[in-house]
Amino acid sequence: MFGQLFAIARNTFVESIRQPVYFILLMVGGLAQVFNLLLSGFSMGFSEEKEVSGDDKLLLDMGLATVMVCATLLAAFIATNVLTREIENRTVLTVVSKPVGRPLFVIGKFFGVSAAMTMAVTIMLTFLMFALRHKVMSTARDVIDPVVVLCVSASVLGPIALGTWGNYFYGWVFSSTTTLAMLPATIIGYVCSLAVDKEWAIQPLTKEFKPQILVAAFCALMAVLVLSSVAIALSTRLGQVMTIVGCGAIFMLGLLSNYLFGRYAFSNQQIAIIKDVEWPDNEPTTLTSAGQTVIVALDSSPRETIRAGSSFYYGSDPSGLEQAVPEHPRFGGDAKNNADVRNPEMGKALVVRDMGTDHRVTLVNANGLEVKRPPVKGDYAFAKPTRRNVPARVAWSVIPNIQAFWLVDAITQGHKIPPRYVGLLAAYSGAQIVCFLSLAVFLFQRRDMG
Repeated sequence: MFGQLFAIARNTFVESIRQPVYFILLMVGGLAQVFNLLLSGFSMGFSEEKEVSGDDKLLLDMGLATVMVCATLLAAFIATNVLTREIENRTVLTVVSKPVGRPLFVIGKFFGVSAAMTMAVTIMLTFLMFALRHKVMSTARDVIDPVVVLCVSASVLGPIALGTWGNYFYGWVFSSTTTLAMLPATIIGYVCSLAVDKEWAIQPLTKEFKPQILVAAFCALMAVLVLSSVAIALSTRLGQVMTIVGCGAIFMLGLLSNYLFGRYAFSNQQIAIIKDVEWPDNEPTTLTSAGQTVIVALDSSPRETIRAGSSFYYGSDPSGLEQAVPEHPRFGGDAKNNADVRNPEMGKALVVRDMGTDHRVTLVNANGLEVKRPPVKGDYAFAKPTRRNVPARVAWSVIPNIQAFWLVDAITQGHKIPPRYVGLLAAYSGAQIVCFLSLAVFLFQRRDMG
C-alpha cells in the first residue's frame, strides 16, 4: 500500500511541476515582490525597533498576501490538472482498474500536490525574504542594495539557464528542471545575502535574519496546504474553471469568516477587565464553597449596571467563549445574608455582594456553584452567560479560518508568536485537511468513471 501511495504521490508531484502554469505563477509571485518593494514606499510609516518597522510593515503585509493569492490559484490549477483532467480523459481508469483503492488514489494525489505546493510556496516566500532583506527605499537618499540584487539574479537566472540548456541538449522539461534547481538556489542565495551587508562587508547571519517572520511564513504554508485539500475535494466533481472559482470563494470566506460567522457564533459583551484580585485573610482561594468571597477590582466603570444580587461571570477570552463560571439562574435570596447564600433553596450562583469604591466588586459563591477556577488578573468580566448560535458556529468551524494563519499583525506590533499557538494551528490544519480529504474520498468513491 505504501509503495502504491508513494508511486501516485511521486507521479503527481512530477506532473504538477511540469505544468507551464506552475513556473509562470512562480515568476509572477517573484516579480510581484519587486513591485511590492516599490509600492510600499508610499506608506510613510514610522520606525520602531522590531523585526519590521516603518514602510517594511506594509511590504510584509502585501508580500505575504501576494504569496497566499498566487498559491491559492496554483493549488486550483494543479488539482484540476492532476485529477479533473484524468477523470475527463478516462486515464484514471488505468489506475483504479488495478488493485488500487480509490481512497488511496485521492490521498496520493493530495500528497503529490502538497509536495509541489510546498516547493512553490517556499520559493515565493524566499522571494519575500529577499525583499525584506533589501528593505523599502522610503527616501531619495536610499540606494538599491547590490548584494540582494546579485543574489536574486543568480538564484533566478542560474536555474533558468540550467533549464534552457537541459531542455535543448537533453530534452529535459524546462519548467520542472528550472523550479527544482531554483529551490536550493534561492535558499542559498538568501543565506548569502544575510552574510554580506550593503557595503559588501561580512556580517553575522543573525543580524538580518527574522525568525518571527519565518514562523509566520510557516503558518501561511499550513494555510496553503489546507486550501490544497479544498482544491482536491472540489476537483473530484468540478471542472477547472469551477474549481478555481470554488477555491477563490473558500479563500475569501476564510478571510471573512470571523466577521461573517465568528461574531455570531458566541454572543456576549464584556463589561470590564479585572485588574486585581483580593482574597480574605485565612480563607481558601478556590471560590468553590458556599459563602466564599473574593474582591475583584475592575479597570473601569462597568459598561452595564450591576447591583447586589446580580450574577457575575468571567473568563480569559474577550468574546466570552471560555467562561469560568457556568450558566446559572438568578439568585433568589439576599446576597448580603449569609443564611441565604448557604440555603440550597435559593439556588446556586456567583453573585455580587457589594459594589465598593474604585470599581471594586465583592463576589460571593451562593450554595457552592461549581466554578471552574477563581478569577485572576486580566480576566474579562461579563454580566451574563455567553449565548451560542449553533448554525453560525458550525459554519465558522467548517470553513477554514484563514485569519488564524495570518500572523502579520503580531509581527508588526512586536508580539512574539508562542510555540503553543503554532502547535494548535498545526492541529487545526490537520483536522481541516482530514475533513476535506474525507469529503474528496466520499465524492470520488461515488463518481462514475465510465
